[in-house]
Amino acid sequence: MRLFAGIAAAAVVIAACGGTAAAPSPSPSPTRTASPTPSPSPSPSPSPTPANTFKAELKASNENPPITDAEATCSGTATVTFTGTSAKFDVSITGCPATTVINIGHIHEGAAGVNGPVKIDSTLKAGDIALTGGAVTFSRTNSNADPAVITAVIANPAGWYVNFHSTLHAGGVIRGQLTKA
Repeated sequence: MRLFAGIAAAAVVIAACGGTAAAPSPSPSPTRTASPTPSPSPSPSPSPTPANTFKAELKASNENPPITDAEATCSGTATVTFTGTSAKFDVSITGCPATTVINIGHIHEGAAGVNGPVKIDSTLKAGDIALTGGAVTFSRTNSNADPAVITAVIANPAGWYVNFHSTLHAGGVIRGQLTKA
């Protein structure tokens, strides 16, 4: 009986100290959940993909016939991005004489050195832009481009050119064939 009383006393002491006479029970571990895969934050407009973005190096010497007067110094770049039925033109023109007035711009069907018909208008009209120090940077979007023409440009950009026309050169002052960006 004393043995039983000793064991009981030990159990009371262990319980009073916060211990337990029984084997410790496992504490529940937090459940793990899979972390979501990070995704890029949405941008205000869809990002262009290489499949629908094209560039053209615009030069007066690319015109047919080449420009040889004072406006021969004009040059620039055009980036054209197609989305659905839209063609966005991001254009930088530099090196023009102070008197140059850029009136209109388009995408034409035609290989290098060959003049062709206008197929996609940039929507630029006479008086929309003014050159400062012979330069200007602007963006224009044509939201009504023909999807069949866009498909043809994407399939064979070398068969298409961008050109911008000045008052002095109504047929075009700077021109460049499209290439994939």
